[in-house]
Amino acid sequence: MSSRKILVSGVALASIAIVALAMINPLASEKVGSFLPDMKKDEPRNSLSGRIGSDGPILAVKIDDTAAARPQAGLEDADIIYIEQVEGGLTRLAAIFSSKIPEVIGPVRSARISDLEILEQFGRVAFAYSGAQSKLLPVIAGANLENLGAQRQSPVIYSTDPLRRSPTAMMLQAQKLMANVAEAQLPIAISKPIGWSFGDRPDTGTAITSAKVSWPATSYEVNWSTTEKRWLLSQKGMANFSAAGVHLGPTTFVIQLISITDSIYRDKVGGVTPFSETIGTGKGFILRNGRAIAATWSRPTGDQGTTWKTLDGEEIKFAPGQIWIALTDKEPVFTPVAVIKNEDATAPDSK
Repeated sequence: MSSRKILVSGVALASIAIVALAMINPLASEKVGSFLPDMKKDEPRNSLSGRIGSDGPILAVKIDDTAAARPQAGLEDADIIYIEQVEGGLTRLAAIFSSKIPEVIGPVRSARISDLEILEQFGRVAFAYSGAQSKLLPVIAGANLENLGAQRQSPVIYSTDPLRRSPTAMMLQAQKLMANVAEAQLPIAISKPIGWSFGDRPDTGTAITSAKVSWPATSYEVNWSTTEKRWLLSQKGMANFSAAGVHLGPTTFVIQLISITDSIYRDKVGGVTPFSETIGTGKGFILRNGRAIAATWSRPTGDQGTTWKTLDGEEIKFAPGQIWIALTDKEPVFTPVAVIKNEDATAPDSK
């Protein structure tokens, strides 16, 4: 009998066993099912994240990143999440959705000048945000994006969560917004490859258990989970959970070292808005499969995506799944894996 027939027969027998076991113990059947071969390899995958899901219209949402905003809603469904510095050394998130649009996303906050350069590489995205300072509004209006800020939408789309306090109470009814976009036939870009690709990691990098990425007034800790095969996020020792109870964390965590300078814009209390420069070249690190890979990045023009290579010039492929990109000008701090003396200790994935 050929190996293929043996595999098919084995899967069939295992499936029968799972059905029988489910009638006795549903929880046990889930555990047995986890050992079956991956039957989803032929399913379509999103070009931005490599996660299972088709390419679809791109929605970009600005989201609060303060303690008062947590737990945020919908972040676990984003394909890419950028962490960018704002006034006072704090951070906000620019979440990119394509493979799946959750029902609710938020809390939604205001746009910044850095957003326009970040989003340009994706094409004409649907841009959702709570507002912007008056000087920035005409710049947003002239950018190659669909301006879907709260000032242009009804309270049905940008609703107020009664369990949250302003200014972290505005929530985007994302599926309703995108239904309106489809009905109006707005020319929203469909996701496509923008610089990186997916596959096995290069045979290089340093095995680490965790990393700390910092900005002047906040920081993120990322910890590698050998069981979940992804980086679990926390801040100030507190795990980052979504409103749905999902521990937030990507399969690929990108640390992009960039230039952050003062812009001409200020917030309502006079704080200078920083500008994160993402066009050009620089250094950084790709964190995947329990390793930190020293890298260089390149994005020649605004309408091009960012490519990543090892210091030897080899392309660094990302792990399929959600991607977080930390835009910072501070070197990260890594915790290397200790020398493994226990034979039962689990080392980082090799691929």
